[in-house]
Amino acid sequence: MTVLRQWADLGEEELADAYAPGGDPWLRLNFVATVDGAVQGPDGLSRSINNEVDHRVFGLLRELADVVVVGAGTIRDEEYRPNPKPLVVVSRSGRVPDSLRAGDLGQVVVATGADAPFLAETRELLGADRTWLLGDAAPDLTALRRALVDRGLTQILCEGGPSLARDLLAAGLVDELCLTTVARLLAGDHLRLADGAPVDVPLTLRQLVVADDGTLLARWFTR
Repeated sequence: MTVLRQWADLGEEELADAYAPGGDPWLRLNFVATVDGAVQGPDGLSRSINNEVDHRVFGLLRELADVVVVGAGTIRDEEYRPNPKPLVVVSRSGRVPDSLRAGDLGQVVVATGADAPFLAETRELLGADRTWLLGDAAPDLTALRRALVDRGLTQILCEGGPSLARDLLAAGLVDELCLTTVARLLAGDHLRLADGAPVDVPLTLRQLVVADDGTLLARWFTR
């Protein structure tokens, strides 16, 4: 059922209730995009298109999650820092991005493949227990979700990037897309939410929140 709500009606408790997980385990994608589908601004980064409304929901979804999963390229581009929640870096190379090395690595996990060129370095940096080998040339995403759930990390939040989002969707591993649409048009060749080979994933709109500045906050379920 689609529910239309107004942003002005949502206090902290109401907002948390509005974004309550749809199940357990549950894997969410969270993205911000322009009306014409760009997930990056003129500088190539998502932070140049997000706004205060999106930032509030971004923080809430992190609070509700047990673990945050992000592709290594997005971590490098957006200059992620370690945060209090466990952070899983999905990487073909197996290398810990430089921006994460500037902080406490105690909650950082790298999910990679056995053929990763930086495997030895990362094992020395993080330890074998936080260097997960889930394939050969690249990490198997089905195995990744299973590994998280087996460790009790059942509320999974993926913040991208578009290539990882596409692969998770193609593998049927996504339960929900949380999409903030900001009132802007950019055109150009900016990346879209899912980047790569075509996928066709039917979605059901479960909730739409409308903010005064024209920002739309949607929860789309895949099943």
